[in-house]
Amino acid sequence: MAVSYKKLQHLMIDRNISNAELMRRANISANIITKIRTGQYIALDKVESICLAMCCTPNDILEFVPDEEQMKKCRNK
Repeated sequence: MAVSYKKLQHLMIDRNISNAELMRRANISANIITKIRTGQYIALDKVESICLAMCCTPNDILEFVPDEEQMKKCRNK
């Protein structure tokens, strides 16, 4: 299952928050920003830091996206 941070990216645009500003507010590194951009998993403590900085919940910034193979298994049940 993949993870998507598109919600976070949209929230940042809506609130006019740059990557640098998010890094400062959430005390996260540029490496975490890269992981977010490329859809890689980040540690829960980083998700928590981002949520606290953005005044939101994890549900507001990320979603899990099943891959095609998982969807086929679900359809066959």
